[in-house]
Amino acid sequence: MTRKLTKTISVAIAAALTMGGASAASASEDSPVDAGVFVTKVDGLSPDFTMGVDVSSYLSLIESGVRFRDADGRRADLFEVLADHGVTDVRLRVWNDPFHSDTGQGYGGGNVDVERAVEMGRRATEAGLGVLVDFHYSDFWADPAKQKAPKAWAALDLNEKAGATATYTAASLRAFAEAGVDVRMVQVGNETNNGVAGETGWPAMSRIFQAGSEAVRDVFPDALVALHFTNPEQGRYPDIAAQLDANGVDYDVFASSYYPYWHGTVEHLTTELSTIARDHGKKVMVAETSWAHTLEDGDGHGNVIDLASEATQYPISVQGQARALRDVIAAVDAVEGDAGIGVYYWEPAWLPVGPASELERNRRLWERDGSGWATSAAAEYDPDDAGEYYGGSAWDNQALFDAAGRPLESLATFEYVYTGAVTERAIESYDPVSLTVTDAADIDLPDTVTLRYNDLSSEEVPVAWSDALTWITGPGSYVVSGVAGGATDVSASITVSDNALRDPDFEEQDADAWTVTGSGGAIEWSADATSGTYAFKFWSDAAYSTSVSQTVTGLPAGEYALRAVAHGGSFTSGTATLRAETAAGTVDAPLQLTGWGSFNAAEVPVTVGDDGEVVVTAALAEANAGTWGVFDEFSLTAVAGSGADVTQLTALVERAEGLDASRYTAGSVRTLTSAIAKARIVLGATTPTAAQVDAASALVQDAIDGLVRPFRKVGEPKITGSATVGKTVSAKLSVSPRPTTTTYQWLRNGEPIAGATRSTYRVGREDAGDALTVAVTVGLRGYETVTVVSDPVTVRSAPGNGPKKPRG
Repeated sequence: MTRKLTKTISVAIAAALTMGGASAASASEDSPVDAGVFVTKVDGLSPDFTMGVDVSSYLSLIESGVRFRDADGRRADLFEVLADHGVTDVRLRVWNDPFHSDTGQGYGGGNVDVERAVEMGRRATEAGLGVLVDFHYSDFWADPAKQKAPKAWAALDLNEKAGATATYTAASLRAFAEAGVDVRMVQVGNETNNGVAGETGWPAMSRIFQAGSEAVRDVFPDALVALHFTNPEQGRYPDIAAQLDANGVDYDVFASSYYPYWHGTVEHLTTELSTIARDHGKKVMVAETSWAHTLEDGDGHGNVIDLASEATQYPISVQGQARALRDVIAAVDAVEGDAGIGVYYWEPAWLPVGPASELERNRRLWERDGSGWATSAAAEYDPDDAGEYYGGSAWDNQALFDAAGRPLESLATFEYVYTGAVTERAIESYDPVSLTVTDAADIDLPDTVTLRYNDLSSEEVPVAWSDALTWITGPGSYVVSGVAGGATDVSASITVSDNALRDPDFEEQDADAWTVTGSGGAIEWSADATSGTYAFKFWSDAAYSTSVSQTVTGLPAGEYALRAVAHGGSFTSGTATLRAETAAGTVDAPLQLTGWGSFNAAEVPVTVGDDGEVVVTAALAEANAGTWGVFDEFSLTAVAGSGADVTQLTALVERAEGLDASRYTAGSVRTLTSAIAKARIVLGATTPTAAQVDAASALVQDAIDGLVRPFRKVGEPKITGSATVGKTVSAKLSVSPRPTTTTYQWLRNGEPIAGATRSTYRVGREDAGDALTVAVTVGLRGYETVTVVSDPVTVRSAPGNGPKKPRG
């Protein structure tokens, strides 16, 4: 019996007991299950709630040798494993023609055309899972930044393209029907905020949507029709839904992507989806979500999420995955009425085809089977992205399986939301410690940190910070380690800034350092903020101009550099400019808005005169409707020298960090670790001095030279011979490797015996009845000096050698 069926039966029994007037479920039925993660039950969750996953890369992974296992580690069918962990449905993307026109090589990402999607759908159906067919209406990835028409549709006008959409959708779905695939929902387009099939503007996009919808109604009249959008944090969903209504698009489900890294809070997600359900009468769901369980790269191809600073909403762990998935399920379930129908986790099985140490082999597999995100063949269709960055899985650290194909405990969250789950309480993370000052003398790290536990509890504990802190003397970016509660390693990020701007990344809530002009722009929370969580954010549905500026006074005369970062897209007309105005004149540089995920820095040289004043501005002028983005991470810094050469120190630190700590004693490794921490402070300085570099280099080199190895074996000394007055005893010791120095010290009742420093000792009358031990010290260059003490032996008196009797 699959877990899906078990869940349905248990929920039905509980409902029957309640409806029949019987007592409430037993305590055991109401209690959370023992598990490997904590999951808070989602009360009242419908047994019909769709628990979905997108596994579109599956066939290519299998072709590259990836194998999946059950919870006991035995080889198993992926779809059976999913069903056994509470999954009810799978989502399968479909590309029109993801193959090279001449060579036939797949573009990658699973090479998922209709035929391959049907095969995966058939396998899912055999495992009792429903299927969501996700048409991209593209030959490769479609998302807010890319909605390119298929190669075969490139020359079609809108009427012809709508007809092609209807024909293609119907023919594709008939292939699913003929294979007996249980198609429960069809997605007409993927993340179509800004376009679909190469069409932009709501009238044209709506024609494509409607053509696809009508084809779905014709082939699968009982299937739900879904439209898919993203960026709920932008607050555009009500406008989108209104445009769909105005253009007469027939659909059932308004689907949203929701990734906690970028898309705001789950509470805001619920609010956005509730508006769609209430005002437009649509069902709602999350079509894509995920969370990382590690920052490690599994296959040698970098991951989308690879920095802790990119994932702060939940712990980066299996527990963090479980909590993130549970919260998204609860957020959709909390939508007004019963409109929230399900959640799909995106590509939880996109595993490495081999370890990162076998990168060249992995590359051959990605190219051959399309098991990475893109192959070199995709350059034909997407030259600027896939054509340049093709490679492996950028998602393996967000999988719900380990690298060997065994399910992580987080996969069972789809079940645990019905029951709750508990595990042993453990520290999972700590609240980040971050400090920015303009003078190193102002650094004041907290005396406590907050530890977070996997059961959602927290605790304030004292922290002891490393003395590397004292090495910070000037501008730079630093990391200082600490120990919290005497046992937990923590760190603090410290920035000593020479930035002359106030609130340079808009994190101060009053934002009174800046002046905003025009329309469409505001300082507010943004998932696209490049530093922190706030930015100068802009968007408008009409042509617009806006700017943000700050006047700085009291600067020393001299040369400065003004910098800022821009992130945005849909920018086809107008100007975006970073500008500095001083008494010497105005200088500017363009701020590039080149699409989602593209962060562009601009820099302007600034000459500040004797008046010490400069006006800094980032302006968007006469931008076209739909232009969106942020300006963030401003800096105005004095142009200084590069500081001392740190090449040799960098190499020395890298050498030290590459040493195998397990080969050396804990004490000598601690000394080296401390030296490295101080050297890292120097390397983090904007302009380190030669004296600082020399001091750090000497510290690290001395620590390397001071590393000592433990002896592989040092046995306990044995006292051999007869411990009898008048006899000689010997100390025997087993040591590996052989020491170059060995010293001995014999002891009587624990006190050293003067002159008894050889490997042998002649027992005297004064030793009678006492405890005799020997301490042996061994030494070898490059190894620790070790002293070991034997077990005591009691000295016996020899016949005739007892105490003399008094005469009388």
